[in-house]
Amino acid sequence: MAENAKKTKNPRVPMPEQDAKVRARNFLEVPTGYTPKMAQEEAARCLQCKKPGCVAGCPVEVDIPGFIDLIAHGDITGAIRNLWSKNALPAVCGRVCPQEIQCEGKCIVGRKGEPVAIGNLERFCADWERENGTGELPPTQEPTGKKVAVVGSGPSGLTVAGDLIQKGHDVTILEAFHKPGGVLVYGIPEFRLPKAIVAQEVNFLERLGTKVECNAVVGRTVSLDELFEQGYDAVYVGVGAGLPRFMNIPGENLVGILSANEYLTRANLMKAYKFPDVDTPIPIGKNVVVLGAGNVAMDSARTAMRLGADNVKIVYRRSREEMPARAAEIHHAEEEGIEMFLLTNPTKYIGNEKGRLTSMECLRMELGEPDDSGRRRPVPIEGSEFILDCDLCIVAVGSGANPLLTSETPDMHLNKWGYVLTEEPTGKTTKKGVWAGGDIVTGAATVILAMGAGRQAANSIHDYLTLGW
Repeated sequence: MAENAKKTKNPRVPMPEQDAKVRARNFLEVPTGYTPKMAQEEAARCLQCKKPGCVAGCPVEVDIPGFIDLIAHGDITGAIRNLWSKNALPAVCGRVCPQEIQCEGKCIVGRKGEPVAIGNLERFCADWERENGTGELPPTQEPTGKKVAVVGSGPSGLTVAGDLIQKGHDVTILEAFHKPGGVLVYGIPEFRLPKAIVAQEVNFLERLGTKVECNAVVGRTVSLDELFEQGYDAVYVGVGAGLPRFMNIPGENLVGILSANEYLTRANLMKAYKFPDVDTPIPIGKNVVVLGAGNVAMDSARTAMRLGADNVKIVYRRSREEMPARAAEIHHAEEEGIEMFLLTNPTKYIGNEKGRLTSMECLRMELGEPDDSGRRRPVPIEGSEFILDCDLCIVAVGSGANPLLTSETPDMHLNKWGYVLTEEPTGKTTKKGVWAGGDIVTGAATVILAMGAGRQAANSIHDYLTLGW
């Protein structure tokens, strides 16, 4: 007991980071990672609970005390093997999962101090293996002769592929874009998740035997029925929620207004930030406004700053307490000089005679009674209109269901918003032999929740392939 009391008093080992003023103008990763000594010191803070709440808080049920204990004893190879048994994407999860509300949020050490830095330790293991490991792969089961098509290579699809390839099934990932990774490559910026890391995680699955076919737009180049005709025994649909959403306010067709989806895809997947080495065009604003306050909004704002904006403003109609972005992302954005215009709602875009955006009319808000979401409803303050100068507006107020595949598959039922209806928790759709998960089922959510859905679906698909529907 005395030893545990000492552990809870030990301060959390901080993650080294680039200086804010320096990183605000480059696309290098912000945190620079633990050294082995730092990782062991942080791992030693874990209490090794008999009933670990951290595991219950993890959607893919990683053996958190197990891999942390291996780090504490210097066995990094054992730690990464332990992680791989539950998670095919540890380098990704260690960087972008909202640990503060999941595993770390359930950590007992966090009751009297800061929780164990589970995400930082997961990242350390994956990075150490990539840089120092032998390349040895985890074991896979004997081939079953069953073929599975995974439509979409985002976090849920990659999880399904990783689980099923290790269970002995033949897995092919079909990706519409020219590179695999889904939202991990088109949505999350380089400074938060380097694309080389995503490529390495995909390569890990390929080394296990997963086949990856890019430029394959399922629903256009091939239908789900045709996949079954080609010999696939099961299909997993993980096509995400990439349909841009706008606010439908006056002036929305002015030049200088675009969706966060397009903006980030140009900057990330299509490498516009590397101009002139890469010739993908992207608008460069001097006075940039980003609408919304989720992680996508923070990514857009921080990207705009790195592309050379003089100033970047987040405009959000609720208060700071309601901001859906991770606290760390908001903190990093503010450190980098991004301003927060909270309790502010845009009402009209204003342009010049050439049809280009020059400013935006906004209205001050105050919080009223809670709405259906449980958050207090923003109420306009009469007569509080003001003008905000801007020459570029990035709209990051959410996204809708990707309709390319679902609109061509009438026997796979959808809800009124266009998302796929599935059985809980298996992910079975109304079409026999087809499962779905991730944002195309839930709407835009986190990487780890999509992975959790992939894990559940993979287990159900395995049962179907071995036991029947």
